Amino acid sequence: MAGFLTTHVLDTARGRPAAGMRITLYALDGERRQLREVITNADGRTDGPILPEAEFKLGRYELVFHVGAWLDIDEDAAAPRFLDEVPIRFGMAEDDHYHVPLLISPFGYSTYRGS
Repeated sequence: MAGFLTTHVLDTARGRPAAGMRITLYALDGERRQLREVITNADGRTDGPILPEAEFKLGRYELVFHVGAWLDIDEDAAAPRFLDEVPIRFGMAEDDHYHVPLLISPFGYSTYRGS
């Protein structure tokens, strides 16, 4: 099995998926290279792997979740927001399914390696 990368975003403050959030994927292989930019669907997920099997390589990566812009869609908030861009840097050391979800609220977030 070749590896691949997926993600999803849940809004824990409202108890719903974070539909319409922009996510940018970068490779960190000596330089920071943008690989892709996607928007989450109604389920807070990408429509397919953010890094599919055909493009999967072992190494270090960064997902940047554009939380502030997404929160601005539904809320009036004082500027600047407490959270704006949420970067998550991680390594993929084996050919496997890596799932990196984000749980957000206006004042905090968490992540983990999911399945």
